[in-house]
Amino acid sequence: MISRIAICAVMGAALFSSACAKEAEQTSQTPVNVTQTVSVTEGFAAPDAAWRTPSQDNLLYVNTNKGLIVVELIPEFAPKHVTQIKALAQQKFYDLIVFHRVIDGFMNQTGDPTGTGTGDSNLPDIPGEFTFRRGGDMPVSLVNRRPINPRDANAGVVDVGFYKSFPVATKPITDAGWGLGGDSDGKVDAWGLHCKGVTSMARSQNVNSGNSQFFLMRGTAGWLDQQYSIWGNTVYGREHLESFAVGTAGEDAGFVPDQMETVRLGSDLPKKERLNIQVLKTDGPHYRRFMNSQKKADGNYPDICEIVIPTRVKK
Repeated sequence: MISRIAICAVMGAALFSSACAKEAEQTSQTPVNVTQTVSVTEGFAAPDAAWRTPSQDNLLYVNTNKGLIVVELIPEFAPKHVTQIKALAQQKFYDLIVFHRVIDGFMNQTGDPTGTGTGDSNLPDIPGEFTFRRGGDMPVSLVNRRPINPRDANAGVVDVGFYKSFPVATKPITDAGWGLGGDSDGKVDAWGLHCKGVTSMARSQNVNSGNSQFFLMRGTAGWLDQQYSIWGNTVYGREHLESFAVGTAGEDAGFVPDQMETVRLGSDLPKKERLNIQVLKTDGPHYRRFMNSQKKADGNYPDICEIVIPTRVKK
């Protein structure tokens, strides 16, 4: 079995494992007064109409010994990976599996039942889903531009923004035209960004070797974009992402890994255990008000990975 190893960001290597929509930069400066009576997170209040409620079937409740993390799954980006994660959660495969490799400022890797970095599930490996095609039915609220690869100055830049709460890079939707063969799907290439809170599938050097191991980003790693399959984003419990013990099983003496205690889809939990998680919609005046609050002193937005779309738990 090939070891699925997360290589440290300082070493500059990748992370391995075995096994015409409304798209415009947000510029409104108009403040909006709102009254909010339900509890909110991220310190942002807006009326009910400004929030969306993800389906419990696309919420993954990861109970760890450090606390609860809830990940919103994104089948639009990686449908095969989401299907695999759901199947494993329903098998209770991830229960009591440790975070066998944790690198400070980088990521928390888990999903190996052996706890060594060499194991996988019995399900088949998954083909890489590093990019996806999007059309006008997947509007992205553009924020700014960003280098395609921060380690390759010749790679160029690309538009970045938010699809739902997910940070993405995208070719302009205006590029969706007729192909040389006389046909077109009316879509353009896009991909998720490896920002803090994003969940992505580990793999070996074989790009089609994703299986059960995955990692939760605890930092930003743009060089992983278009190289690993992003299938989710943390919408609750972000404060726990940097709480897991740092180290690598079998390499660091005295390393005692933290663990996932249970992993369940929200739709498989009793109703009393589900959280009514809501995420700010990435359009409309309240989103623009939030984005205006994120601007730097010079009036420009920070890097997209420094912006976290607000979430709340409605009581």
